[in-house]
Amino acid sequence: MGDLVTGEAVVLDLRVARLASRAVAFAFDVAVQFLLLLLVLLISPIDLDGALRSALAITLTVAVLIGYPTAVESLTRGRSLGKLVMGLRVVRNDGGAIRFRHALVRALGGFFVDFWALGLGGTVALFVSLFSAQGKRVGDYLAGTVVIHTRVPKQTVELVEMPPEFAAWARGLDLSQLSDELVLAVRQYLSRYHELGDQARWELGKRLADDVGAAIREPRHEYSHPHPYLAAVLAERRRRAS
Repeated sequence: MGDLVTGEAVVLDLRVARLASRAVAFAFDVAVQFLLLLLVLLISPIDLDGALRSALAITLTVAVLIGYPTAVESLTRGRSLGKLVMGLRVVRNDGGAIRFRHALVRALGGFFVDFWALGLGGTVALFVSLFSAQGKRVGDYLAGTVVIHTRVPKQTVELVEMPPEFAAWARGLDLSQLSDELVLAVRQYLSRYHELGDQARWELGKRLADDVGAAIREPRHEYSHPHPYLAAVLAERRRRAS
């Protein structure tokens, strides 16, 4: 189990993915990318001269190798096909969901440094990951991300109680887009709430509440404290799962 440290020095216990599982996921993704590239090249115009066709092939190759991971990880909040198969997900260093800019930086880093242009077929990514405590490659360092396992062993955790004043509101929430990773980060925050300083309670709670609000489309009231808002969402999620 790896430790992810937030900007407020709060440690989130998340199971960091290591080299073997990431390598298998990467192999799945590479196979998908090259199948996609082959399909695009097959349907591209054939009545072109040699130089123009070569330029087109290079352009399409770059577009697929950068565009595919950027689009897929952006739309799925960090889960490519290979990562889905292996039970992995890309998250921010603080455990939150990635956005387009994180996916783009990871894809650019993967193409230019980790794997293809200067990466010697993945040699750079291999060595950097081996010497990283969290199994990061160059793209992860540049983007501020880490790859974690989503299939974690069940743990005994203290149940979050529903704040009575939020009970009626919580019953009407749409929690279908609330990811397991975000729930885990919120649970860690709530379980360690009394260990945090006042500033960390507010700043980390606000950041998590913003992510939760975006996922459930019910933002927290601007001046209310994040703790009861987050507790209500987790308690309602538990109630529906029981």
